[in-house]
Amino acid sequence: MRVLVVDDHPSFRRLAKRLLAEAGFAVVGEAADAEGAVREAKRLRPDAVLLDVVLPDRSGLTVARQLAVGRDGPRVVLTSSRSRSDFGDSFEWPPGCRFLPKHELTPARLRDALRQP
Repeated sequence: MRVLVVDDHPSFRRLAKRLLAEAGFAVVGEAADAEGAVREAKRLRPDAVLLDVVLPDRSGLTVARQLAVGRDGPRVVLTSSRSRSDFGDSFEWPPGCRFLPKHELTPARLRDALRQP
């Protein structure tokens, strides 16, 4: 499975790429913001996107809605340093997207999140 990593922190992108490689995934690209995420997803056509919820230029939730359109869109796993409940009930999580807190990222958890429909 080919994965695009999107996060505004270079150190997290490095960690995510290492964990994804350990889990058997091919990281095909990375982006630091929403604009880059959309551009790289269109260019690279990854099978999945590991996407930070909080990006500097736009919400990762908005990006997830753009990317996960139709049957041909990539699987999206949203990540954050906060837990899902910290965002409150006002957040509308995109349908079909998974959520995995950054502190729970392990090769096994990534494998489970990315392989499940």
